[in-house]
Amino acid sequence: MGVQIPLGALLFWGPGMDDEFLMRAALEEARLALAEGEVPIGSVVVLKDRIIGCGHNRKESLNDPTAHAEILAIRQAAESIGSWRLCGATLYATAEPCTMCVGAIIHARLDRLVFGCREPKFGAVFRFVQDGSLRDGNHELVVKSGVLEDECAGLMREFFAGLRSPRS
Repeated sequence: MGVQIPLGALLFWGPGMDDEFLMRAALEEARLALAEGEVPIGSVVVLKDRIIGCGHNRKESLNDPTAHAEILAIRQAAESIGSWRLCGATLYATAEPCTMCVGAIIHARLDRLVFGCREPKFGAVFRFVQDGSLRDGNHELVVKSGVLEDECAGLMREFFAGLRSPRS
């Protein structure tokens, strides 16, 4: 069984396709999570102008506490290139990754992380980032935050408001 990238996924991008364009691909993944009743976080991994992995939260549907959007996108990206080393790749996530996901991003040797909104409860990036990058041993991860922040945060607010509203 090969890598499965959802039908709506953007497989290629080129000149003029910037961080906002790729964050929109991550937002499409987040919307899939929302439709499945999962916390709406989506992620894509890009290498050499190509999306090589994508994922959205699936903790509930898979009964797996590690089934975060970032982890699933990293797994798919590694499978698609046949290596766990994702040097040169960028991970886009709609929300600030947690400690587990930051660890996976570092271990996968991703060069860059771009995320949408801060995650005040579980977000771990700003615990480790200094001057826009995170250094671990001889690896450096460049971090950019706030890309389509309002749209990413709005999706999270929509989900949690739905949990708090009375059901008919």
